Amino acid sequence: MAKESLGEGHSGTGARAGWTHKQAERIERTDDTVAPIVYPPATEQIPEVHIWDTWFLRNRDGTLAEVDGYRVCFSLTAPSDLLPGKRHDVATIRCFYSDDGRTWHNAGPVFEDALGQRQWAGSALYDDDGSVYLFYTAAGEDGADDLTYTQRIVGAEGGSIDTTDGFELSGPWTHHELLTPDGERYEREDQSRGMIYTFRDPWFFEDPETGETWLLFEANTPVPEGSDVCGGDDALQEFNGSVGIARSPTGDPLEWELEDPLLDAVGVNQELERPHIVYRDGLYYLFISSHLHTFAPGLEGFDALYGFVAEDLRGEYVPLNESGLVATNPENAPFQSYSWMAFPHGEEVLVQSFFNYYDFDGETLDEIAHLPESEQMRRFGGSLGPTLRLDVEGSRTHIIGTLGHWHIPLAGETLPPTDRELIRRGKQDAGSGSYHTQTESESQ
Repeated sequence: MAKESLGEGHSGTGARAGWTHKQAERIERTDDTVAPIVYPPATEQIPEVHIWDTWFLRNRDGTLAEVDGYRVCFSLTAPSDLLPGKRHDVATIRCFYSDDGRTWHNAGPVFEDALGQRQWAGSALYDDDGSVYLFYTAAGEDGADDLTYTQRIVGAEGGSIDTTDGFELSGPWTHHELLTPDGERYEREDQSRGMIYTFRDPWFFEDPETGETWLLFEANTPVPEGSDVCGGDDALQEFNGSVGIARSPTGDPLEWELEDPLLDAVGVNQELERPHIVYRDGLYYLFISSHLHTFAPGLEGFDALYGFVAEDLRGEYVPLNESGLVATNPENAPFQSYSWMAFPHGEEVLVQSFFNYYDFDGETLDEIAHLPESEQMRRFGGSLGPTLRLDVEGSRTHIIGTLGHWHIPLAGETLPPTDRELIRRGKQDAGSGSYHTQTESESQ
Protein backbone atom coordinates (compact mmCIF):
# COMPACT_ATOMS: atom_id res chain seq x y z
CA MET A 1 0.00 0.00 0.00
CA ALA A 2 1.44 3.32 -1.02
CA LYS A 3 1.45 5.70 1.91
CA GLU A 4 1.34 9.46 1.82
CA SER A 5 2.20 12.04 4.41
CA LEU A 6 -0.68 13.22 6.53
CA GLY A 7 1.27 16.09 7.95
CA GLU A 8 -0.21 18.83 5.81
CA GLY A 9 -1.16 20.15 8.87
CA HIS A 10 -3.35 21.90 11.05
CA SER A 11 -2.68 20.57 14.38
CA GLY A 12 -0.32 22.08 16.92
CA THR A 13 -2.83 20.89 19.51
CA GLY A 14 -1.01 17.71 20.49
CA ALA A 15 -3.35 15.55 18.40
CA ARG A 16 -2.10 13.08 15.81
CA ALA A 17 -2.14 14.41 12.27
CA GLY A 18 -5.35 13.51 10.53
CA TRP A 19 -7.85 14.35 7.84
CA THR A 20 -6.61 17.49 6.13
CA HIS A 21 -8.34 20.24 4.21
CA LYS A 22 -6.39 19.37 1.07
CA GLN A 23 -7.51 15.73 1.24
CA ALA A 24 -11.16 16.63 1.88
CA GLU A 25 -11.16 18.99 -1.11
CA ARG A 26 -11.00 15.86 -3.31
CA ILE A 27 -14.41 14.60 -2.16
CA GLU A 28 -16.70 13.92 -5.12
CA ARG A 29 -19.34 11.39 -6.07
CA THR A 30 -18.12 8.59 -8.34
CA ASP A 31 -19.55 5.33 -9.64
CA ASP A 32 -17.50 3.52 -6.99
CA THR A 33 -18.86 5.53 -4.07
CA VAL A 34 -22.55 6.24 -4.81
CA ALA A 35 -25.09 3.77 -3.46
CA PRO A 36 -28.21 2.84 -5.43
CA ILE A 37 -31.53 4.55 -4.74
CA VAL A 38 -33.34 3.02 -1.76
CA TYR A 39 -37.07 2.32 -1.74
CA PRO A 40 -39.23 1.17 1.17
CA PRO A 41 -39.40 -2.59 1.71
CA ALA A 42 -42.58 -4.40 0.73
CA THR A 43 -43.20 -5.19 4.40
CA GLU A 44 -41.79 -3.33 7.40
CA GLN A 45 -40.32 -5.84 9.84
CA ILE A 46 -40.53 -3.81 13.05
CA PRO A 47 -43.37 -1.31 12.43
CA GLU A 48 -43.93 -0.37 16.08
CA VAL A 49 -40.71 1.68 16.43
CA HIS A 50 -38.47 4.08 14.55
CA ILE A 51 -35.03 2.47 14.21
CA TRP A 52 -31.83 4.34 13.41
CA ASP A 53 -28.22 3.92 14.70
CA THR A 54 -27.64 0.15 14.89
CA TRP A 55 -24.75 -2.05 16.02
CA PHE A 56 -24.22 -5.80 16.22
CA LEU A 57 -23.17 -8.04 19.06
CA ARG A 58 -19.54 -8.90 18.37
CA ASN A 59 -16.93 -11.28 19.68
CA ARG A 60 -13.65 -9.96 21.07
CA ASP A 61 -11.96 -10.58 17.73
CA GLY A 62 -14.42 -8.22 16.04
CA THR A 63 -16.43 -10.86 14.19
CA LEU A 64 -20.21 -10.72 14.44
CA ALA A 65 -21.36 -13.06 17.18
CA GLU A 66 -23.76 -15.93 16.61
CA VAL A 67 -25.32 -17.17 19.83
CA ASP A 68 -26.82 -20.62 19.31
CA GLY A 69 -27.58 -19.66 15.72
CA TYR A 70 -28.89 -16.15 16.46
CA ARG A 71 -27.55 -12.89 15.10
CA VAL A 72 -28.11 -10.08 17.61
CA CYS A 73 -28.24 -6.33 17.08
CA PHE A 74 -28.99 -3.22 19.12
CA SER A 75 -30.58 -0.03 17.85
CA LEU A 76 -31.62 3.41 18.97
CA THR A 77 -35.41 3.42 18.85
CA ALA A 78 -38.45 5.59 19.52
CA PRO A 79 -42.21 5.00 19.13
CA SER A 80 -43.16 4.99 15.46
CA ASP A 81 -45.99 7.48 16.02
CA LEU A 82 -43.45 10.11 17.15
CA LEU A 83 -42.43 12.85 14.72
CA PRO A 84 -39.04 11.58 13.40
CA GLY A 85 -37.18 14.79 14.21
CA LYS A 86 -37.96 14.38 17.90
CA ARG A 87 -36.67 10.82 18.20
CA HIS A 88 -33.19 11.73 19.51
CA ASP A 89 -34.72 13.29 22.63
CA VAL A 90 -36.30 10.01 23.77
CA ALA A 91 -33.88 7.46 22.29
CA THR A 92 -34.01 4.02 23.91
CA ILE A 93 -31.78 1.04 23.11
CA ARG A 94 -33.67 -2.07 21.96
CA CYS A 95 -32.43 -5.52 21.08
CA PHE A 96 -33.36 -7.44 17.90
CA TYR A 97 -32.47 -10.99 16.91
CA SER A 98 -32.60 -13.25 13.84
CA ASP A 99 -31.90 -16.91 13.13
CA ASP A 100 -31.42 -16.42 9.39
CA GLY A 101 -29.91 -12.93 9.04
CA ARG A 102 -32.97 -11.71 7.16
CA THR A 103 -36.04 -11.84 9.40
CA TRP A 104 -35.67 -9.94 12.66
CA HIS A 105 -37.66 -9.91 15.88
CA ASN A 106 -38.05 -7.30 18.61
CA ALA A 107 -36.66 -8.45 21.98
CA GLY A 108 -37.71 -5.18 23.63
CA PRO A 109 -35.84 -2.43 25.51
CA VAL A 110 -32.50 -3.55 26.93
CA PHE A 111 -32.47 -1.49 30.13
CA GLU A 112 -34.99 -0.48 32.75
CA ASP A 113 -32.74 2.13 34.39
CA ALA A 114 -29.94 3.36 32.16
CA LEU A 115 -27.76 6.41 32.88
CA GLY A 116 -28.58 9.73 31.26
CA GLN A 117 -31.88 11.30 30.18
CA ARG A 118 -31.71 9.17 27.03
CA GLN A 119 -29.23 6.81 25.38
CA TRP A 120 -27.28 7.27 22.19
CA ALA A 121 -25.18 4.88 20.11
CA GLY A 122 -22.49 2.47 21.22
CA SER A 123 -21.31 -1.11 20.72
CA ALA A 124 -21.78 -4.56 22.24
CA LEU A 125 -19.39 -7.35 23.28
CA TYR A 126 -20.15 -11.05 23.61
CA ASP A 127 -17.26 -12.06 25.84
CA ASP A 128 -15.52 -15.42 25.92
CA ASP A 129 -17.48 -16.54 28.99
CA GLY A 130 -20.83 -15.80 27.34
CA SER A 131 -21.46 -12.53 29.18
CA VAL A 132 -22.78 -9.48 27.33
CA TYR A 133 -21.36 -5.98 27.77
CA LEU A 134 -23.09 -2.97 26.27
CA PHE A 135 -21.27 0.32 25.73
CA TYR A 136 -23.42 3.38 25.11
CA THR A 137 -23.62 7.16 25.35
CA ALA A 138 -25.47 8.59 28.34
CA ALA A 139 -26.89 11.84 26.95
CA GLY A 140 -28.21 14.48 29.33
CA GLU A 141 -27.91 14.89 33.07
CA ASP A 142 -29.75 12.38 35.21
CA GLY A 143 -32.69 14.00 36.99
CA ALA A 144 -32.47 17.34 35.16
CA ASP A 145 -35.82 19.03 34.54
CA ASP A 146 -34.84 20.31 31.10
CA LEU A 147 -33.23 18.43 28.23
CA THR A 148 -29.44 18.72 28.41
CA TYR A 149 -26.68 17.56 26.09
CA THR A 150 -23.92 16.44 28.44
CA GLN A 151 -22.38 13.21 27.11
CA ARG A 152 -20.63 10.42 29.00
CA ILE A 153 -19.40 7.03 27.88
CA VAL A 154 -20.98 4.22 29.86
CA GLY A 155 -20.48 0.47 30.09
CA ALA A 156 -23.17 -1.93 31.27
CA GLU A 157 -22.31 -5.41 32.53
CA GLY A 158 -24.46 -8.33 33.64
CA GLY A 159 -26.21 -9.23 30.41
CA SER A 160 -26.81 -12.83 29.41
CA ILE A 161 -28.60 -14.58 26.55
CA ASP A 162 -30.90 -17.56 27.07
CA THR A 163 -31.99 -19.57 24.02
CA THR A 164 -33.65 -22.44 25.88
CA ASP A 165 -37.10 -21.37 24.71
CA GLY A 166 -36.55 -18.92 21.88
CA PHE A 167 -34.39 -15.87 22.55
CA GLU A 168 -34.09 -13.72 25.67
CA LEU A 169 -31.55 -11.08 26.66
CA SER A 170 -31.71 -10.23 30.35
CA GLY A 171 -29.81 -8.61 33.23
CA PRO A 172 -29.59 -7.53 35.91
CA TRP A 173 -27.40 -4.82 34.41
CA THR A 174 -24.94 -2.68 36.32
CA HIS A 175 -23.99 0.63 34.69
CA HIS A 176 -20.54 2.19 35.03
CA GLU A 177 -19.45 5.64 33.91
CA LEU A 178 -16.28 4.84 31.98
CA LEU A 179 -15.01 8.04 30.38
CA THR A 180 -15.57 11.80 30.46
CA PRO A 181 -13.60 14.39 28.45
CA ASP A 182 -10.43 15.65 30.12
CA GLY A 183 -10.43 19.13 28.53
CA GLU A 184 -6.90 18.62 27.20
CA ARG A 185 -7.02 15.76 24.72
CA TYR A 186 -10.80 15.94 24.41
CA GLU A 187 -13.02 18.99 24.56
CA ARG A 188 -15.48 19.45 27.42
CA GLU A 189 -18.94 20.84 26.77
CA ASP A 190 -18.05 24.18 28.39
CA GLN A 191 -15.10 24.54 25.98
CA SER A 192 -17.14 23.91 22.86
CA ARG A 193 -17.40 26.62 20.23
CA GLY A 194 -18.81 24.44 17.46
CA MET A 195 -22.34 23.76 16.29
CA ILE A 196 -22.44 20.38 18.03
CA TYR A 197 -20.63 19.07 21.09
CA THR A 198 -19.52 15.42 20.95
CA PHE A 199 -18.18 12.84 23.37
CA ARG A 200 -20.01 9.67 22.42
CA ASP A 201 -20.33 6.49 20.33
CA PRO A 202 -18.02 4.06 22.21
CA TRP A 203 -16.80 1.13 20.09
CA PHE A 204 -14.94 -1.85 21.57
CA PHE A 205 -11.94 -3.21 19.64
CA GLU A 206 -9.34 -5.85 20.49
CA ASP A 207 -6.27 -5.52 18.28
CA PRO A 208 -5.60 -8.90 16.64
CA GLU A 209 -1.94 -8.01 16.17
CA THR A 210 -1.14 -7.11 19.78
CA GLY A 211 -4.06 -8.40 21.85
CA GLU A 212 -4.48 -4.92 23.34
CA THR A 213 -8.01 -3.76 24.12
CA TRP A 214 -9.27 -0.36 22.96
CA LEU A 215 -12.37 1.78 23.04
CA LEU A 216 -12.86 4.22 20.16
CA PHE A 217 -15.28 7.15 20.41
CA GLU A 218 -16.30 10.39 18.75
CA ALA A 219 -14.94 13.58 20.28
CA ASN A 220 -13.66 17.10 19.59
CA THR A 221 -10.11 18.38 19.82
CA PRO A 222 -9.80 21.44 22.11
CA VAL A 223 -8.79 24.52 20.13
CA PRO A 224 -8.40 27.55 22.43
CA GLU A 225 -9.61 30.90 21.18
CA GLY A 226 -6.75 33.01 19.91
CA SER A 227 -4.60 29.99 18.99
CA ASP A 228 -2.76 29.85 15.66
CA VAL A 229 -4.42 26.58 14.61
CA CYS A 230 -5.84 26.83 11.06
CA GLY A 231 -3.86 30.03 10.62
CA GLY A 232 -5.82 31.59 13.46
CA ASP A 233 -9.10 31.40 11.51
CA ASP A 234 -11.84 31.35 14.18
CA ALA A 235 -14.45 29.95 11.80
CA LEU A 236 -12.30 26.99 10.81
CA GLN A 237 -11.28 26.31 14.41
CA GLU A 238 -14.90 25.55 15.32
CA PHE A 239 -14.73 22.47 13.08
CA ASN A 240 -12.67 20.26 15.34
CA GLY A 241 -13.91 16.67 15.16
CA SER A 242 -11.71 13.80 16.30
CA VAL A 243 -11.69 10.05 16.80
CA GLY A 244 -10.80 9.45 20.42
CA ILE A 245 -9.34 6.31 21.89
CA ALA A 246 -8.85 4.76 25.32
CA ARG A 247 -6.84 1.68 26.28
CA SER A 248 -7.65 -0.98 28.82
CA PRO A 249 -4.41 -1.85 30.67
CA THR A 250 -5.81 -5.24 31.69
CA GLY A 251 -8.30 -6.11 28.94
CA ASP A 252 -11.15 -5.51 31.38
CA PRO A 253 -14.07 -4.07 29.36
CA LEU A 254 -14.86 -1.68 32.22
CA GLU A 255 -11.36 -0.26 32.84
CA TRP A 256 -10.11 2.44 30.48
CA GLU A 257 -7.44 5.13 30.27
CA LEU A 258 -7.66 8.03 27.81
CA GLU A 259 -4.93 8.31 25.19
CA ASP A 260 -4.23 10.84 22.43
CA PRO A 261 -6.76 10.90 19.57
CA LEU A 262 -6.44 8.33 16.82
CA LEU A 263 -7.36 10.88 14.17
CA ASP A 264 -8.42 14.50 14.14
CA ALA A 265 -10.09 16.72 11.59
CA VAL A 266 -9.48 20.23 12.89
CA GLY A 267 -10.37 22.72 10.17
CA VAL A 268 -12.12 19.98 8.19
CA ASN A 269 -15.15 18.48 9.95
CA GLN A 270 -16.92 18.87 13.28
CA GLU A 271 -18.47 15.39 13.60
CA LEU A 272 -16.67 12.08 13.04
CA GLU A 273 -19.53 9.86 14.14
CA ARG A 274 -19.54 6.21 15.19
CA PRO A 275 -15.85 5.42 14.55
CA HIS A 276 -15.06 1.73 14.09
CA ILE A 277 -12.31 -0.45 12.65
CA VAL A 278 -12.24 -3.37 10.24
CA TYR A 279 -8.96 -5.31 10.39
CA ARG A 280 -8.29 -6.87 7.00
CA ASP A 281 -5.21 -8.17 5.14
CA GLY A 282 -2.94 -6.83 7.87
CA LEU A 283 -4.36 -3.31 7.58
CA TYR A 284 -6.54 -1.22 9.89
CA TYR A 285 -9.54 0.36 8.18
CA LEU A 286 -11.03 3.18 10.25
CA PHE A 287 -14.56 4.20 9.26
CA ILE A 288 -16.71 7.13 10.38
CA SER A 289 -20.03 8.67 9.33
CA SER A 290 -20.45 12.39 8.80
CA HIS A 291 -22.86 15.00 7.44
CA LEU A 292 -22.61 17.54 4.66
CA HIS A 293 -23.38 20.38 7.10
CA THR A 294 -20.50 19.51 9.48
CA PHE A 295 -17.76 20.21 6.93
CA ALA A 296 -15.77 23.40 7.41
CA PRO A 297 -16.22 26.46 5.20
CA GLY A 298 -14.68 25.95 1.78
CA LEU A 299 -15.36 22.19 1.71
CA GLU A 300 -18.22 20.32 0.06
CA GLY A 301 -18.93 16.92 1.55
CA PHE A 302 -21.96 14.67 1.78
CA ASP A 303 -23.87 12.61 4.29
CA ALA A 304 -21.62 9.60 3.84
CA LEU A 305 -19.37 6.86 5.12
CA TYR A 306 -15.75 7.98 5.17
CA GLY A 307 -12.70 5.82 5.74
CA PHE A 308 -8.97 5.77 6.37
CA VAL A 309 -6.33 3.04 6.41
CA ALA A 310 -3.09 2.49 8.31
CA GLU A 311 -0.54 -0.28 8.75
CA ASP A 312 -0.96 -0.28 12.52
CA LEU A 313 -3.66 0.89 14.88
CA ARG A 314 -1.80 3.99 16.02
CA GLY A 315 -0.33 4.57 12.59
CA GLU A 316 -0.72 7.52 10.29
CA TYR A 317 -4.04 7.07 8.52
CA VAL A 318 -4.38 7.62 4.77
CA PRO A 319 -7.85 8.59 3.48
CA LEU A 320 -9.45 5.90 1.35
CA ASN A 321 -9.94 6.83 -2.30
CA GLU A 322 -7.67 9.86 -1.65
CA SER A 323 -10.47 11.95 -0.17
CA GLY A 324 -11.87 9.61 2.50
CA LEU A 325 -15.25 9.13 0.75
CA VAL A 326 -16.32 5.47 0.72
CA ALA A 327 -20.11 5.40 0.29
CA THR A 328 -22.67 8.16 -0.11
CA ASN A 329 -26.24 8.70 -1.23
CA PRO A 330 -27.24 9.63 -4.79
CA GLU A 331 -27.41 13.32 -5.61
CA ASN A 332 -31.20 13.16 -6.03
CA ALA A 333 -31.66 11.34 -2.68
CA PRO A 334 -28.92 12.87 -0.50
CA PHE A 335 -30.40 11.80 2.85
CA GLN A 336 -31.74 8.33 2.08
CA SER A 337 -29.31 6.53 4.41
CA TYR A 338 -27.09 7.36 7.36
CA SER A 339 -25.05 5.90 10.23
CA TRP A 340 -23.10 3.33 8.26
CA MET A 341 -21.35 0.42 10.01
CA ALA A 342 -18.83 -1.77 8.16
CA PHE A 343 -18.00 -5.40 8.93
CA PRO A 344 -16.07 -8.14 7.12
CA HIS A 345 -17.76 -11.07 5.39
CA GLY A 346 -15.58 -13.44 3.42
CA GLU A 347 -13.65 -11.53 0.79
CA GLU A 348 -15.90 -8.49 1.06
CA VAL A 349 -16.65 -5.72 3.52
CA LEU A 350 -20.37 -5.24 4.08
CA VAL A 351 -21.91 -1.94 5.19
CA GLN A 352 -25.16 -1.61 7.13
CA SER A 353 -27.03 1.67 7.62
CA PHE A 354 -30.50 2.89 8.49
CA PHE A 355 -33.12 4.00 5.98
CA ASN A 356 -33.42 7.72 6.64
CA TYR A 357 -35.41 10.25 4.53
CA TYR A 358 -36.38 9.19 1.02
CA ASP A 359 -38.37 10.92 -1.74
CA PHE A 360 -36.61 14.09 -0.60
CA ASP A 361 -33.87 16.00 -2.40
CA GLY A 362 -33.63 19.19 -0.37
CA GLU A 363 -30.30 20.87 0.15
CA THR A 364 -30.34 20.33 3.92
CA LEU A 365 -32.25 18.18 6.38
CA ASP A 366 -33.51 21.38 8.03
CA GLU A 367 -36.01 21.62 5.16
CA ILE A 368 -37.77 18.49 6.45
CA ALA A 369 -39.15 20.48 9.39
CA HIS A 370 -41.01 22.78 6.96
CA LEU A 371 -43.01 19.90 5.49
CA PRO A 372 -46.43 18.97 6.88
CA GLU A 373 -46.11 16.45 9.71
CA SER A 374 -47.81 13.79 7.60
CA GLU A 375 -45.11 14.23 4.94
CA GLN A 376 -42.32 14.10 7.54
CA MET A 377 -43.70 10.75 8.72
CA ARG A 378 -44.19 9.39 5.20
CA ARG A 379 -40.69 10.22 4.02
CA PHE A 380 -38.87 8.79 7.03
CA GLY A 381 -37.70 5.20 6.60
CA GLY A 382 -36.92 4.46 10.26
CA SER A 383 -35.60 0.94 9.68
CA LEU A 384 -32.46 -0.78 8.44
CA GLY A 385 -31.69 -0.13 4.81
CA PRO A 386 -30.13 -2.41 2.21
CA THR A 387 -26.66 -3.73 3.03
CA LEU A 388 -23.91 -2.45 0.74
CA ARG A 389 -21.19 -4.73 -0.58
CA LEU A 390 -17.68 -3.27 -0.82
CA ASP A 391 -14.58 -4.49 -2.59
CA VAL A 392 -11.65 -3.20 -0.53
CA GLU A 393 -8.04 -3.38 -1.65
CA GLY A 394 -5.31 -1.29 -0.08
CA SER A 395 -6.46 2.31 -0.05
CA ARG A 396 -9.18 1.87 -2.71
CA THR A 397 -12.81 0.80 -2.30
CA HIS A 398 -15.65 0.06 -4.72
CA ILE A 399 -19.36 -0.50 -4.16
CA ILE A 400 -20.03 -3.75 -6.00
CA GLY A 401 -23.62 -4.51 -5.04
CA THR A 402 -26.30 -4.56 -2.37
CA LEU A 403 -28.26 -7.03 -0.28
CA GLY A 404 -31.82 -6.48 0.89
CA HIS A 405 -33.16 -4.42 3.79
CA TRP A 406 -32.12 -6.01 7.10
CA HIS A 407 -29.98 -8.68 5.37
CA ILE A 408 -27.01 -9.35 7.65
CA PRO A 409 -25.55 -12.65 6.39
CA LEU A 410 -24.76 -15.46 8.79
CA ALA A 411 -21.16 -16.65 9.10
CA GLY A 412 -20.14 -18.62 6.04
CA GLU A 413 -23.22 -17.60 4.05
CA THR A 414 -22.48 -17.48 0.34
CA LEU A 415 -23.58 -14.20 -1.22
CA PRO A 416 -25.23 -13.96 -4.64
CA PRO A 417 -22.93 -13.00 -7.52
CA THR A 418 -22.52 -9.29 -8.17
CA ASP A 419 -23.16 -7.71 -11.56
CA ARG A 420 -19.40 -7.55 -12.04
CA GLU A 421 -19.08 -11.28 -11.41
CA LEU A 422 -21.92 -12.07 -13.81
CA ILE A 423 -20.26 -9.98 -16.53
CA ARG A 424 -16.97 -11.75 -15.91
CA ARG A 425 -18.61 -15.17 -16.08
CA GLY A 426 -20.38 -14.19 -19.26
CA LYS A 427 -17.14 -13.17 -20.93
CA GLN A 428 -15.42 -16.36 -19.83
CA ASP A 429 -18.33 -18.46 -21.06
CA ALA A 430 -18.09 -16.66 -24.39
CA GLY A 431 -14.53 -17.87 -24.70
CA SER A 432 -12.66 -14.71 -23.87
CA GLY A 433 -10.36 -16.75 -21.67
CA SER A 434 -9.78 -13.88 -19.28
CA TYR A 435 -11.48 -10.88 -17.80
CA HIS A 436 -9.77 -7.52 -17.54
CA THR A 437 -11.05 -4.79 -15.24
CA GLN A 438 -10.21 -1.34 -16.55
CA THR A 439 -8.20 0.65 -14.04
CA GLU A 440 -8.79 4.29 -13.19
CA SER A 441 -5.62 5.36 -14.98
CA GLU A 442 -6.62 3.44 -18.13
CA SER A 443 -10.05 5.05 -18.20
CA GLN A 444 -8.71 8.59 -18.24
